[in-house]
Amino acid sequence: MKKIIIAVLLLVATKVLAQTPTTDARKSKNEIVTADNVEWGWLNPLRGDKSPAAGKLWGDRTNNEPAGFLVKFKKGFSSPPHIHNITYRGVVIKGLLHNDDENAEKQWLPAGSYWQQPAGEAHITAADAEDNMAFLDIQEGPYLVKPTSEAFDNGEKPVNVDKTNLVWLNANDIEWVSEKSNVETAFLWGSHEKNQLRASLIKLPAGFKGKIKNLSPNFRAVVISGKVTHQFSKKDDVNVLEPGSYFGAAEKTSPRLKTDVETVVYIRSNGKFKIK
Repeated sequence: MKKIIIAVLLLVATKVLAQTPTTDARKSKNEIVTADNVEWGWLNPLRGDKSPAAGKLWGDRTNNEPAGFLVKFKKGFSSPPHIHNITYRGVVIKGLLHNDDENAEKQWLPAGSYWQQPAGEAHITAADAEDNMAFLDIQEGPYLVKPTSEAFDNGEKPVNVDKTNLVWLNANDIEWVSEKSNVETAFLWGSHEKNQLRASLIKLPAGFKGKIKNLSPNFRAVVISGKVTHQFSKKDDVNVLEPGSYFGAAEKTSPRLKTDVETVVYIRSNGKFKIK
């Protein structure tokens, strides 16, 4: 009997302390979802229009797999205290969002800000602008909302970074950006060890014309602000990608990008890429 109890306790402890996966075995492919072609539904179908809207970019958030999706919040939205079964990362695309403990003073994050919500931690999410939208990135699923009575500590910590607190690096600081490109980078999460997932914000200046060479088996990008013209090659269709648009890239491909205005892109990869 004691052996059974110990085994159960070890299983529960493993589940509670399990941290977010740091790799992604799925191979990305050349694909595009423009902002006006996103498939929308409800983040929590059981609540209907009381729930934020959710738009698919890649993966399936209802299954046990990595996924990226958009979330729209109405002005004045405020969720009840709750937890999620998995950790997610978010970047504000439009409006003002708050994500913290229910008793915390509101910290409204403007467009371009970043936050991380650990699995199992009780919190609320609120929105305060007329038009509010964020991009969410999960490394496992399904993405579920659960009551705070099921809260647990998975060892990860919450993060809220206002846009003004991001640290931007240029070609003088990092080796994989061409010096003449004037591209800047802000690292958000992950590890730059071999085959480890990592994500950054890439700031392309107005007038940028170049390529992103993908050296990773898994490469996904979401436009956060601005506008970029995209082609997989000279022979492929030209697509204009506005905030909320997504493109994936197969390994060893080099999507061609061009901007008229400063543009910020979120890039999540399972390895290296070069901008030139």
